[in-house]
Amino acid sequence: MEEKKFDTKSIIGFVLIFAILIFMMWERQPTPEELAEQEKQEQIEADKKAEIKQVKETKVVTGADFTAPKPGDSLKLADLKNKLGSFAYSSTLPSATDTHTTVQTDVFDLKFSNKGGFLSEVILRDFVDYDSIPIALIQNGNESFNITFPTADNRILNTQDQYFEPTITKNGQNTVVSMKFKASATQFLEYRYELKPDEYMIDFSIRSEGLNNVVNSSQAIDLEWGLKTYRHDQSITYENRYTRLTYMSEGDKIDKLSQTGEDEEVLDDARWLSYRQHFFSTILVAETPIKNVRISSLDLVENEEVDTIFTKQYDSKLPLTFTNGDANNDFQLYFGPTDSKVLKDYDHKLEESIPFGWGIFGWINKYLFIPLFGFLSGFLPYGIAIIVMTILIKLVMSFVQYKQFLSQAKMKVLKPELDAIREKHKDNKMKAQQETMALQNKAGASPLAGCLPGLIQLPVFYALFMFFPTAFALRQKSFLWADDLSSYDVIADLPFNIPFYGDHVSLFPILAAIAIFFYMKMTTGQQMASQPTQEGMPDMGKMMKYMIYFSPILMLVFFNQYASGLSLYYFISNLISIGIMLVIKNYILDENKIHAQIQVNKTKPKKQNKFQKKMSNMMEQAEQQKQSQQNKKK
Repeated sequence: MEEKKFDTKSIIGFVLIFAILIFMMWERQPTPEELAEQEKQEQIEADKKAEIKQVKETKVVTGADFTAPKPGDSLKLADLKNKLGSFAYSSTLPSATDTHTTVQTDVFDLKFSNKGGFLSEVILRDFVDYDSIPIALIQNGNESFNITFPTADNRILNTQDQYFEPTITKNGQNTVVSMKFKASATQFLEYRYELKPDEYMIDFSIRSEGLNNVVNSSQAIDLEWGLKTYRHDQSITYENRYTRLTYMSEGDKIDKLSQTGEDEEVLDDARWLSYRQHFFSTILVAETPIKNVRISSLDLVENEEVDTIFTKQYDSKLPLTFTNGDANNDFQLYFGPTDSKVLKDYDHKLEESIPFGWGIFGWINKYLFIPLFGFLSGFLPYGIAIIVMTILIKLVMSFVQYKQFLSQAKMKVLKPELDAIREKHKDNKMKAQQETMALQNKAGASPLAGCLPGLIQLPVFYALFMFFPTAFALRQKSFLWADDLSSYDVIADLPFNIPFYGDHVSLFPILAAIAIFFYMKMTTGQQMASQPTQEGMPDMGKMMKYMIYFSPILMLVFFNQYASGLSLYYFISNLISIGIMLVIKNYILDENKIHAQIQVNKTKPKKQNKFQKKMSNMMEQAEQQKQSQQNKKK
């Protein structure tokens, strides 16, 4: 039988065309004017990057930077009373200046603003961004935290404008930071933070005492919490795609706001809100579900080709609980990596904020790929762990390729007989379809037998597509020429930006595209050889040939901005698929034996299943109706 061979002339032709295009691209030398303009633009970009770096870098001081008052010291309160109505500060407030209180733990460098009482800086000590600057989740005014108080004399008080008294104490090994806004010695609003060693979760409570005659609790008292998320990754496009506001409502329902543009939502209740910044998250957890929560998200990246500081703007408005004029609200604040292993330690199902994929795709990731990769990366370098995991997955799924090839081989053997049936009944398509199905049923061959196993691969394919962008373990792990498996690899920087492609060349997507081309060349050739000749097939054949080139180009362009770990997986996966295919074709499947087995199957009575019977009856009825109509015309 005729074997499908590679068209080496076509391959050589494409290689030559590609080489000529590359040569023409590099042959074009810029003029002196163009060089001067290019140097000018590079200087502008360098100045811009230096400005961004200066904005992000901040020195963190250890310890509290306030000074306790001397005995007998007092503050003038007349002006404050005019401003705050019935509120008045106590006579000795150490924080009545616009300073900060700094605290350091094993994982944090924290700075509390004495004005407003909330965190004004959160630095993660164990992590740096793509530019080797410590990861800052809160810094330089990118966060807002404010409670609006309607007072008893019909004034509005904003806590972000008021000064809080800081106190640092110890509770066992934990550090407790208390920020109190005082109306008097016995009347105050307190933000209480309890920091635990080596933990990213902070116990946070909002309490008040003696304010029942000061606060008008009959009106809504809201906590307004906003955050502009800093850019931390090399690729703005890639990071912004996985930067989203995610939340859990009652009933453990997980949902999220839109990835792009502007979006807002009013929640009946909320258990936690996650301001996710791809690989890092700021999460507010409520001890009891909060009712009527308003959340919004705004995409701040207008042009992904231009360097940027911020990616998203998140805002939330949460009603607080006041009983007899006093607040008693317990929360937890998480500042740390978007790592499933870390998030699981804090309960509340915080790991669900990671986009593993919905339904079966998320299940495959959570219970198969994440544990498997965690095990392999425990004793192997991360790049090698990806390769070993790919090999294991392909070996498990090799039975799918075998089923597909077996089906295609059977159809290829039957092709002459199927073509003869179609030629015999070329004027009666219904009859031709009936005899085709009867022959396939007797021979034990069906086009669906090759399609259905292929569908099994789709959940695995999509699950892995979601796994690599969320795999925190790959962040800043190098392999071969790739400096960071969670971001794109760079083998060449381009002096210009290509739409949808970028301003750099990544090698792993190129290798994956080449592997996909040869894999599709082999599988498409096998499919075309097994398809019976019929009307419309020439157009279908052209479409399949176009797909041979379209899929690799899509891989080349789309994955140039994606994680190099994902491109590495596709490269190795397609290489293994080609190897498995060659082994099945040359050493396992024998077309002569398949032909002999089909002839044996055709002699045996074949029982139809319910679907086949139903289809056969429907076709017979349609044939009878057609015959009846033809008789009436006669």
